[in-house]
Amino acid sequence: MTTEVTRTQPPVFSLPQDRLLTLNVNEVPVLRDAAGPGVSFQPLYLDPEVGLWTVMGIFAPGAELPAHLHTGAVHGYTFSGSWIYKEYPDQVQVAGSYLYEPASSYHTFHVPETNTEDTVVLFIVYGANVGFTEDGKFHSILDALTVRKLAEQWAENNGGGAVSYLKGGSAGYATDA
Repeated sequence: MTTEVTRTQPPVFSLPQDRLLTLNVNEVPVLRDAAGPGVSFQPLYLDPEVGLWTVMGIFAPGAELPAHLHTGAVHGYTFSGSWIYKEYPDQVQVAGSYLYEPASSYHTFHVPETNTEDTVVLFIVYGANVGFTEDGKFHSILDALTVRKLAEQWAENNGGGAVSYLKGGSAGYATDA
C-alpha cells in the first residue's frame, strides 16, 4: 500500500525540495586523528561559501587544539566526556553541557588526561578558527573548506570512497554567458 501525499503551495515563495537532506551520524565514518593526534571528527554539514560547518568532534583524553580565535559564533553540545578552555579552567564542560561562543572569542580547547573515555562534542561553527602557536604566531585556519579537504585526504589515505556529509552552496551565474 502506498500513500500519496498531496502538497499545497504556500502563499510565499519557497525553494523546491524533493527530499529531506538528512544523514545518520552512526553511518558517517569517524575520521580518526584527521585534525591531529587524538583529534577526530565526523563532518556533518559543510558550506564553505557561507562559512558554516557542523562536525561531531571526538577527542581522546589529553587532546588539545591550538589556541584559536573564532571569526564567527559557535554552538557546542557535549555528549560524553569532559573538556575545558584553558583560559576558563573552572568551567568544565561535561555531558549535557551546551555552550555558546560569540564571534571573536579566543581560547585553547583541552581534554583532561584523566578522562576515561573519549569526549564527544557537536559543534556548529560560523566562520573560521584562526589558530596560533604558544608564542602567538599564526598556526592555521580551520573552516568548512579545510574540514572538507581533511575529509578528502582522510578518505584517500584510508582507501575508502568519499566521506558522505551534507553540503551547501554552489556559486555560479543565474544565466549562462
